[in-house]
Amino acid sequence: MHLPGARERWVRTGGIELCVAELGNPERPTVVLVHGYPDSKEVWSRVAPALAEEWHVVLYDVRGHGRSTAPKPLRGGFTLEKLTDDFLAVLDEVSPGRPVHLVGHDWGSVQSWEFATVERTKGRIASFTSMSGPSLDHFGHWIQSRLSRPTPRRVLQLTGQGAKSWYVYLLHTPVLPELAWRGPLGRRWPDILERLEKVPAGEYPTASLPRDAAHGAWLYRDNVRTRLRRPRPDAYAHVPVQLITPTGDAFLSESLYDGLERWVPSLVRRRLPAQHWVPRTRPDQLVAWISGFAAAQETSAAGPATTKDPSAAGAYADRFAGQLVLVTGAADGVGRATALAFAGAGARVVAVDRDAAGAARTAETARLVGATGAWAETAEPGDEQAVEKLGAKIAAEHGTVDVLVNLVGPAPSGSFLETTAEEWRSLLDTGLLGVVHGCRVFGGRMAERGQGGHIVNVLPSASGSPSAVPGIAAHGTAQTAVLALSQGLRAELAPRTVSVSAVIPGVVDAGTPPTDGSSGSGAGAAAKRPRGSTPERVAEAVLEAVARDMALVVVGGRRNGLLGLLRGGRAGA
Repeated sequence: MHLPGARERWVRTGGIELCVAELGNPERPTVVLVHGYPDSKEVWSRVAPALAEEWHVVLYDVRGHGRSTAPKPLRGGFTLEKLTDDFLAVLDEVSPGRPVHLVGHDWGSVQSWEFATVERTKGRIASFTSMSGPSLDHFGHWIQSRLSRPTPRRVLQLTGQGAKSWYVYLLHTPVLPELAWRGPLGRRWPDILERLEKVPAGEYPTASLPRDAAHGAWLYRDNVRTRLRRPRPDAYAHVPVQLITPTGDAFLSESLYDGLERWVPSLVRRRLPAQHWVPRTRPDQLVAWISGFAAAQETSAAGPATTKDPSAAGAYADRFAGQLVLVTGAADGVGRATALAFAGAGARVVAVDRDAAGAARTAETARLVGATGAWAETAEPGDEQAVEKLGAKIAAEHGTVDVLVNLVGPAPSGSFLETTAEEWRSLLDTGLLGVVHGCRVFGGRMAERGQGGHIVNVLPSASGSPSAVPGIAAHGTAQTAVLALSQGLRAELAPRTVSVSAVIPGVVDAGTPPTDGSSGSGAGAAAKRPRGSTPERVAEAVLEAVARDMALVVVGGRRNGLLGLLRGGRAGA
């Protein structure tokens, strides 16, 4: 498999030939993507074309992988020193006079840590984005610190990472890994990736996998024992580093990066609900983060490197920056505030409302306050076909939604006997079926992706006291139905790595008019002014619910009354 539109060249270094591919305009700043084990450069085929819209993108097959030739003999031919020689040889060809933005995954990240910390690469790298691959030197110091000063927590960390590293021990055994990869393991590997890692089937991995994996075993044999036993004491990064940590990585513990600031003076941390092979499963998120971080360094190139990514202004930037968030009822009120809160955290935001002009205003403001992308869409939440059409459009244009926020429309405020059958039908369409359609369409795609996702259902607020009997029947029905749906979905979707939260804004003070200049006609008006709360406070609660994976959050107002009304709910904030 070749990358569509890529220009290929061969770079000679140390007796081998490296296959190098380029995409995008060579006059632009260069992003270099380095693949891991047992991959080839095609692991980036879902990332590279999107990056090439803004950057000059370079990929190369590591020695012994893909179309690059292997050293002879294999033993001693894959040391970090020789891999650094290869990297510099590629840079001399593709970007001789300008530093590059380096990106590495798995063993591509392991070797890139070497590039980012050795003296001879100074001035050649503008930034480094690391994912799923630690520095072997930092790893060695991490192990030594836990052995020299053991505590129960440190011992658990050490044994936990030791268990995750089972494959490293096997790769050090002679002959057997090569036989396995050239035999049954190589044939079954695509199915294993699809079943366990949710990597989409199709064009990846490439036909060179058995040979790549057999050669790549020497990456471990030539480097791991040596560096872990005698880690470099000067392994300090001389470039800004963005660390992307997949929270579901089966091979690396998050604790492995504890204290990384000691080695990296300029560090941005990102956490991604995903498994190990994120270049295949989360390309949209990686493109946003890689591009945003590189652009930040380009902007600050004239001055000192900054540790802050300006595209991630909010307190939850490490969690939501670059994620795709869809908010319904986003024209005004709580919906608008929620969309802007995610935008402030650097998310990509889709503002949806039946009020097209209001949704457009929200999207425009979202871009101004920090969203890495913002779009307005018009849809009627109770219209199943409209929601299906919207889901297909969002998936085709922006990818799978990471966070869905459903704002439930307002319930009738009159007494039960005054509420008409038409008002009850409207309540069911907008208040319950609207949530059902959103959860089914967007939640279904999250579950199918298998790499995490979160649904937040923001329940309607009452007007007046929840303890008052008149006028509460319709409102209570809407709240209880959506809460029950949320609780049931949370249990049902948990095995599919999709989480669900319910947020209750509190009690609306009907005597308090809107203060944001809106008419209150959109679905966001359902939670316009909770007593003791504001739309911004509710929005903050939504972000917290996702970040902390909370089942239920009650914001402000009379919690005891609300929870009593909902019979057994519990406050989460």
